Amino acid sequence: MNGYDFQRLRAHVPKQRLTTARERIALLDALYSEVWRRREDLHAAMYADFRKPAEEVDLTEIFVLKSEIAYVKRRLKGWMRPKRVGGGLAMVGSSAWVRAESKGVALILAPWNYPMQLLFRPLVSALAAGCTAMLKPSELTPKTAQVLQEIVEAAFDPNVVQLVQGGADVAQSLLAEPFNHVYFTGSPAVGRLVMAAAAQHPCSVTLELGGKSPAIVDESADLKVVARRLAWGKCVNAGQICVSPDYALVPTAQRDAFVNALRDAMVAQYGPDPATAPDFQRIVNPRHAHRIAALIQDAVDRGARIAHGGATDPDSAYIAPTILVDVPRDAAILTEEIFGPVLPVLTFSHEDEVIAEVESRPTPLALYLYSTNRKRIRRLLNRLQSGGAAINQSVVHVGHRALPFGGHGNSGIGAGHGHYGFLEFTHQRGVYQQLLPSAAEALSPPYTPFKRKLINAVLRWL
Repeated sequence: MNGYDFQRLRAHVPKQRLTTARERIALLDALYSEVWRRREDLHAAMYADFRKPAEEVDLTEIFVLKSEIAYVKRRLKGWMRPKRVGGGLAMVGSSAWVRAESKGVALILAPWNYPMQLLFRPLVSALAAGCTAMLKPSELTPKTAQVLQEIVEAAFDPNVVQLVQGGADVAQSLLAEPFNHVYFTGSPAVGRLVMAAAAQHPCSVTLELGGKSPAIVDESADLKVVARRLAWGKCVNAGQICVSPDYALVPTAQRDAFVNALRDAMVAQYGPDPATAPDFQRIVNPRHAHRIAALIQDAVDRGARIAHGGATDPDSAYIAPTILVDVPRDAAILTEEIFGPVLPVLTFSHEDEVIAEVESRPTPLALYLYSTNRKRIRRLLNRLQSGGAAINQSVVHVGHRALPFGGHGNSGIGAGHGHYGFLEFTHQRGVYQQLLPSAAEALSPPYTPFKRKLINAVLRWL
């Protein structure tokens, strides 16, 4: 489908809204069946787009989608069931319940870093909610986008799901349509444009954005374990993850030991020359690689030191796993989201310095705490805001099906995954039914002296 037909999706909404759990599950099964059938094509497409290893396609794209579908299938019938709610003595003689009803036509705008997962995972929620959906994958991973389009066309009736390819002009055209919900994953700058466009209709939005997610390491943490988990979280997908640890904060006295452990972990994963490692991915295109290389160079020009890595070949979209130390606070790499395999390591002497450092930036999408000190963990969780948080681990909290995933403030609005994704695409409609004579009728005008006494009694009693 080279174009799109919004009216076709909107016309089908009344029918789609009435689908049963069984019918919605059948759509989810059709999606995964087609994804599985095209598994090798997805491997080839993502390798061609940015050298994503087939194993990571399986683990971070296909497995994540399969897990999401399995979780939703087991619970969807219960989520769709109206929920009775109580009203207290003031509502005696009535009944009330909440209905989860489809919002209508959904628009899902996906990024390039996880081109299938971040397109189809919200689609699972939209279909579970009884929506029709328009999908737009990123134009920066064109081989993958083409396979995704073929999957959609094979799995779905175009009355229910459509996919359209294209660049920013197509996105702008889509945003001009009166969708009922827009689900966008990308940068805060573009997220603001999406929100402004959605306000013209208006419609609800889910914005999964990003920011500078800190990794805080204290003196109680096992540095070898921390290094192994941070090295993976920083370098998987070549650091092109919205929840990638963007900078580390470690005690001053432990900085060198931490850097050595992190260097060893990176070498253990990708060898002494990551450029030849089959498991190390590339940046999505030379333009983004040049941006990351410029961030490294700017930091070095301002006095930072490369403690590991530092090799770049932007024209071939290669950035080596890199550790920076002695980074001055005015370096661009400490203000811009890196979105690459580069980790600046900052130091602190007191906990208050950690809080001040994190609070000096907009609210991050993720907060990573590496510590065995329960009181410190609790204090930092109480003091520091973030979209989500992980203790003694990096990135994997995104895959937890029962947790909401979303940002706060600059890092996003709303939440997805599991039940929270279902809620994003449904309107929670409250329904009230009067069964017996209402007590409120006894308190309606005219307000006689008796009624005033009755009102006073009610206020004292409730």
